[in-house]
Amino acid sequence: MVRVKRGFVARRRRKKVFTRAKGFRRTVRTQFRRAKTAVFKALTHATRGRRQKKRDMRSLWIGRINAAAVAAGLKYNTFISGLKKAGVLLDRKTLADLAMNDPQVFAQIAEVARKS
Repeated sequence: MVRVKRGFVARRRRKKVFTRAKGFRRTVRTQFRRAKTAVFKALTHATRGRRQKKRDMRSLWIGRINAAAVAAGLKYNTFISGLKKAGVLLDRKTLADLAMNDPQVFAQIAEVARKS
């Protein structure tokens, strides 16, 4: 039998975890077993956060569009359905940006939605 020295492989595996555990508090960044579980949990939270961010941004866009639509004299659902009937293919991100940065253009779009 040949003896296998795992020094390099094991060190590389542990180093990967410790690199990700930088900035964690107390023994979580120095003890491998604790660092491994903390890093796994942090990556789980990060994955969930990326999905949550998409929901949060859509909610923000809808709120901004609603505020601008109410200022133009329309409800949000009336505004969106009017755009769909008129064949306007602007997404909520673009509409929210127009509502914030270019109110005159948004008012013109609201008129198109009102007429439909």
